[in-house]
Amino acid sequence: MILLQVNQLKKYFAADLILSNIKLEVQTRDRIAIVGRNGAGKSTLLKIIAGQMSHDGGEIIKPKSVTIDYLAQDTGLESTLTIWQEMLTVFAPLQKLENDLRNLEVKMGDPTIFENPADYQKLLGDYDQLQVDFKEQGGYQYEADIRSILHGFNFTEDDYETKISSLSGGQKTRLALCKLLLTKPDLLILDEPTNHLDISTLTWLEQYLQGYPGALLIVSHDRYFLDKVVNQVYEISRHTSTKFVGNYSNYLKIKAENYELDLKKYEKQQEEVEKLKDFIAKNLVRASTTKRAQSRRKQLDRMELMDRPLGDEKSASFRFEIERQSGNDVLSAQNISVSYEKEKPIIKNINFNIYREDSIALVGPNGIGKSTLLKAIIDKLKLVNGTIRFGSHVTIGYYDQQQAELTSNKRVLNELWDDYPHKPEKEIRTVLGNFLFSGDDVLKIVSTLSGGEKARLALAKLMMEKSNFLILDEPTNHLDLDSKEVLENALIDYPGTILFVSHDRYFINRIATKVFELSTDGLTEYLGDYDYYLEKKFEIEELARLESQEKNADKRKVVQEKISYEQEKELKKQERQRKRRIEEIELEISSLEEKNEENEQLLCDPEVYQNHEEVQRINEENEKNSAKLEALMEEWESLHETSG
Repeated sequence: MILLQVNQLKKYFAADLILSNIKLEVQTRDRIAIVGRNGAGKSTLLKIIAGQMSHDGGEIIKPKSVTIDYLAQDTGLESTLTIWQEMLTVFAPLQKLENDLRNLEVKMGDPTIFENPADYQKLLGDYDQLQVDFKEQGGYQYEADIRSILHGFNFTEDDYETKISSLSGGQKTRLALCKLLLTKPDLLILDEPTNHLDISTLTWLEQYLQGYPGALLIVSHDRYFLDKVVNQVYEISRHTSTKFVGNYSNYLKIKAENYELDLKKYEKQQEEVEKLKDFIAKNLVRASTTKRAQSRRKQLDRMELMDRPLGDEKSASFRFEIERQSGNDVLSAQNISVSYEKEKPIIKNINFNIYREDSIALVGPNGIGKSTLLKAIIDKLKLVNGTIRFGSHVTIGYYDQQQAELTSNKRVLNELWDDYPHKPEKEIRTVLGNFLFSGDDVLKIVSTLSGGEKARLALAKLMMEKSNFLILDEPTNHLDLDSKEVLENALIDYPGTILFVSHDRYFINRIATKVFELSTDGLTEYLGDYDYYLEKKFEIEELARLESQEKNADKRKVVQEKISYEQEKELKKQERQRKRRIEEIELEISSLEEKNEENEQLLCDPEVYQNHEEVQRINEENEKNSAKLEALMEEWESLHETSG
């Protein structure tokens, strides 16, 4: 069933064209990603489809019965209710049904109802219908659904009575997504739903959305997430849309293949055009070949000339260099504990070492203290206990996920130039140009920049420092997919040491040579990339499961030893009977096979195969034997399986 159609959609902001000729179709259980550069119009398109923004041309068609819900980027749930009370509001109609059922039950318990049999029968009928409606609408499982989704987003039962107004912005954003998932609309529109989610929650959300009964329309910069969830990709580029079938990785592959194919077609046509032009130029004035030249000219005029295929839009271009290499020992942390002012330590008794050219991903659930640890390393937070020692010639470059280091009232040009006043303006503009700040962009006030622009400006400042130890807190936040890839390549080529926090699993996999997992038990080191970390985690969990199974097996053994003598005797008797039956079957199978072989030999005898009645008798006997053999083999296999 088609849930939504977008035809020839167009959108302007003032005189600027944002979207043009946008086509999109959503069918039941489609999982669609909208991808494109920051500023391409992805979020604008979602808002238009969700009815939160007008459009200037084209049409959006959807059946009246189709329900659509939309979650904007970083939308927090604002409410005076507790978490549990707010989630229950989704099921207000079901709660009313439940209340109606209770009221009918009270009436059914009133003895006076039996005085009028017709009223009683009507009451029973109403009650039966309400029960059916209640069950079909999920009345017996909605509380379980609430618990399941809250648990998936790391809210425990201890949190249920917490007032939403007292929560952090990230927690409110997660709750807004929880509430939206509980509504289960026909079309769920999500703009950057993976923001503020740790890796375990991301994994849970992927699995949930894979089984979601409706259709999904998603904007996300998380490549792992897109590969796991979507089966179609619409790219918004140069104001228009292009559809690709498959997940995000498949989209990249098909896009590259299409470009190469179109480029070859274009180049081949250009060669043909040049040959025609050359022939026309050489032969048009010759009497003997003028007619052929005129024919070539007509052929050229009729030819539908291809435009040169457009490559990717301009990308950021940068690399991280170092002023001076550090010693082999970069950092040593011994028994450190960190807290905010006089609060209970957020992290405690942490030990680790970092060596030159390590690229370390610091992972762990939200709130465990990853950013806190980074701030302690750069001395923005004082240690409660322990020591942090740096090796020789270590210089730190720090990237703050909030871009708090940027001065909001400066122009982009001055934000960078003020730190390096002796460099010529042209060089500063060139650096900013490499980070996609060109022309009048460098005159923008920093406070007016988008999240992606601030991220690129912060990276430009980091690049200029030429530090040999980069400490990065969520460096891929706010970056579009293309800018992420440029950053990855720059960090892969970086000759220094990296310690970073990220929830982008694809990014971790490309950059990390080690993984530090921070948990309530301390810090665990894994020597490898993200896939290796997952593999080792699985092995550890599997080992724990096997140990648990062995303990359970030991318990079962104790129970089995308590089986009575008579039960054991009966089991042994059944086993003897099973073995005896297997022997009987094997003898019978052998006998039947020998008989069939004898019959086959007889059929080769001229005296026999010329006797049609005898041949028919032998064939019928073979068929009966084969059928019996098949039944015996099935019984034989079944008896052997019973022994296992």
